[in-house]
Amino acid sequence: MVFDCGVWCAKYLLCIFNFIFFVLGTIIFGIGLWLAVDKHSLIALLKLAESERIEQFTQPQVIEQLAYVLLVIGAVMFFMSFLGYLGAMRESRCLLSTYGTFLILLLVAEIVAGGLAAFYKDKVRVESKNFLQTTITSYSLGENVDATSLMWNQLMGNFGCCGINDYRDFEASPAWVNGKGNRTIPDACCILKDVAKLVPRDEDCTTNPSDSNSFYKKGCYEVFTEWLIAQRELIIVAIVVGIVHLVLIILAFALCKAFAKYNDMRL
Repeated sequence: MVFDCGVWCAKYLLCIFNFIFFVLGTIIFGIGLWLAVDKHSLIALLKLAESERIEQFTQPQVIEQLAYVLLVIGAVMFFMSFLGYLGAMRESRCLLSTYGTFLILLLVAEIVAGGLAAFYKDKVRVESKNFLQTTITSYSLGENVDATSLMWNQLMGNFGCCGINDYRDFEASPAWVNGKGNRTIPDACCILKDVAKLVPRDEDCTTNPSDSNSFYKKGCYEVFTEWLIAQRELIIVAIVVGIVHLVLIILAFALCKAFAKYNDMRL
């Protein structure tokens, strides 16, 4: 079908956008599938690097949880981009309208979530703390470390904080209580001389924490919230993502209208 320049540009711009997302989604899904079925080969490869930072990610539980996250992200990207790409290439109004509708629903969900978060900020604060509390209940040490525990260690080590409100939050974790021995706080709550290896500057920090050798009274919730507010780059990224989202919706429905017009002209 022969189109004017504007429709032709819109068609192939939509194809390019979705082809990129399609490739990325396929790669992410493939990596997730590989990790789900053969995590041990990745563990072997990572251990060859002989890096303490990398070794933290070689626990089977961490890789398994990462695999599920990648599978979900990859599947969503694959499905959405497939609809958009195939709809544009085959000039299918049905596929394009379905693609556009999904994008609108996703955009509406994002706007509603943002609006509710702003309007009910106090409730969101409480609920987010409750959610973090559920994650900290599975905090563990040593060989039993999972993705959640790794996340907490990285958060505390890099932001200089401890728990949600303070060190007492870890008492809600049975694995921590049963495995901590004579420790009062995890290593990551200490002032560290090596953040990558989570090595405390004071060897007695975990058993005798104080304001001079640890952050045991400094909760991560407030620290991380202040950091997020200060990150203007995140606002720019959110704006760019929103613009791209809107452009894709406009392109999808503009092409639907153009294809309908040209089909009517042929009749």
